[in-house]
Amino acid sequence: MQLSDFDIDLFLRDYWQKKPLLIRNPWAKWRNVLEPDELAGLACEEGIESRLIVQSGETWVLEHGPFAEDRFSQLDGAPWTLLVQAVDHYAPDVAALLDPFRFIPNWRIDDVMVSYATDGGGVGPHFDQYDVFLIQGLGKRRWRVGDQCDRTTPLRPHDDLRLLTDFEATGEWVLEPGDILYVPPGVAHDGVAVGDDCMTYSIGFRAPSRPDMLMEWAEHLVDGMADDDLYVDPDLKAAGNPGEIAPSAIDRLHAMAVEKLLDRDAFARWFGQHSSTPKYADADWRPDEPITIEELQALARDGATLARNPASRFAFLRQNDGVLLLFADGSAFPCSGASAALAEQLCAQDHILLDPSLSGAMEMLAALVNQGSLAPADDGDEDGD
Repeated sequence: MQLSDFDIDLFLRDYWQKKPLLIRNPWAKWRNVLEPDELAGLACEEGIESRLIVQSGETWVLEHGPFAEDRFSQLDGAPWTLLVQAVDHYAPDVAALLDPFRFIPNWRIDDVMVSYATDGGGVGPHFDQYDVFLIQGLGKRRWRVGDQCDRTTPLRPHDDLRLLTDFEATGEWVLEPGDILYVPPGVAHDGVAVGDDCMTYSIGFRAPSRPDMLMEWAEHLVDGMADDDLYVDPDLKAAGNPGEIAPSAIDRLHAMAVEKLLDRDAFARWFGQHSSTPKYADADWRPDEPITIEELQALARDGATLARNPASRFAFLRQNDGVLLLFADGSAFPCSGASAALAEQLCAQDHILLDPSLSGAMEMLAALVNQGSLAPADDGDEDGD
């Protein structure tokens, strides 16, 4: 599915990370891509992150999955909401919802969370630290948006949910199937189901925080440093006062501390690997049996297709020496020539056609298959909307 009559440049200029935007059904032909029973089934599976929020008056109670199959039939009529993270990893039609938003770089994509709510269900007024497109899939939901929030905004005392103490709406809309609401980071919002069978697809975009990025970059550097990389001062002069830390010592210590941090090329390579690490790093998507280069070559002679794992993250980086670095699920692959063009294709498309002309890239493709980033496509995998 693709968006029609949507001005990307206008959106990025006037709305992205600036203010909310209601987009009335922009799809050429909208259809709901996941049934409520399928969502409930995912919430019952081990290894899939899910939550159930049951509301009683002004009280919200949170439960974490996986849930027993009969859990939802036990709810006593109070409004409730089921939320399942990263549904795009398990449902190809849900993953396809990301395609119209690929004008935003892949490394910014987090996942597609899907929610189902009964009449009156919601998660309460809150704000998020990421950009989100809220696509109404089934039923209706009333959305209210409010002011910009930050870490000083008062929150209700709740052990599990970050609910706003005070919420005053500045805008309100009822979304019907196919409608989209964009909400920038920090903007207060509250969505409440209008009627039963309300499904919403939340396409979230992550942004690294400065503290986390600095800490993880520094930890990466430290892991590669020798224990005997010590401060040295062979030109030491006699101290006038033994209690003084001399300016020359501070200069040397500061340079010692920041020298590696300022290596832009090393940072770029680290960030490519870091940002392409899967959302759930413990998930194992590797094939039961490793594929060989010879088997891939045979598939290429047959004109087979490789499909990208929806749970995988692909990105690339152009280097000054003309080499392109492909990042896939935390691994880096230097590419040049035809392999570089293939790497760009892998980042832009979810399928590639194998061809004998790709013989120089077979080693890389085999590695990608064997780490679970790519897989030979079934015939049905290539069908589009």
